[in-house]
Amino acid sequence: MFAEFLQYLFTGITIGATYALIALGFTLIYNASHVINFAQGEFLMIGGMATVSFMAMGMPMLLAIILAVVLAGILGILLQRLAIAPAKQADVVTLIIITIGASIFIRGLAQLVWGKDYHAMPNFSTDEPIRVFGAVLNSQSLWVLGIGAVLVVALVLFFTRTLIGKAILATSMNKDAARLVGIRTQMVLMLAFMVSALLGAIAGVVVAPITFTSYDIGIMLGLKGFVAAAIGGLGSGLGAVVGGLLLGIVEAMAAGYISSDYKDAVAFSMILVVLFFMPRGLFGAKVVERV
Repeated sequence: MFAEFLQYLFTGITIGATYALIALGFTLIYNASHVINFAQGEFLMIGGMATVSFMAMGMPMLLAIILAVVLAGILGILLQRLAIAPAKQADVVTLIIITIGASIFIRGLAQLVWGKDYHAMPNFSTDEPIRVFGAVLNSQSLWVLGIGAVLVVALVLFFTRTLIGKAILATSMNKDAARLVGIRTQMVLMLAFMVSALLGAIAGVVVAPITFTSYDIGIMLGLKGFVAAAIGGLGSGLGAVVGGLLLGIVEAMAAGYISSDYKDAVAFSMILVVLFFMPRGLFGAKVVERV
């Protein structure tokens, strides 16, 4: 019984760490522009699919991963420059619709390039499972957790110790004031989209050996990442991590103890429950209005 619980917990933490990385991408762009980027899941798909393609060309795994992540970063820049920047005077809802359109376009393009088949990617290290108190842990899960933890720490240092990170925070707090002190806000937004795309691609690469990858894998994983960000509180980095892990664990427990048929329903039930009682999520900032 304990081994079964541990098995579900390991599964939940692994997929939850992936949700957390996707949620961090949502949070990053939301902080910089107050736009919810529904193309975030497609960056995850690009990371996994491009890595598989580059490896099929005979490239070493590390080089293939680097090129795939760089490709996703370039697509993030193009999304901001070609779709978001020209509509900078539009309202937030219009910008969100633009990101949905971009998601459909990228997915359609990926289907033309890679087809509809699922593609497998080898583990980063050994294929031998790790046994812990009767439960089996895929060695790739340790890579997911380790890389996720490193990226979270790197993001904290990026925002607190670098000028670019502080410029993104300043732009999120007051775009006009940031512009007045010399911050090039459009450049900052472009960098935010690029970093967000990099996060999504890395999540896609590390999870591909566990879940396989295909042209449409970003749809559901992207939505789950958004749910995790909303549960934790849009705009909160800590909330994105906690929301992702919480969602992954609850989802795995529901699939294991109830039925896997309800796995996807759990995510959207959770967001309804959390937002009903805490409209700004678990770690969302309180809004103070001066009268």
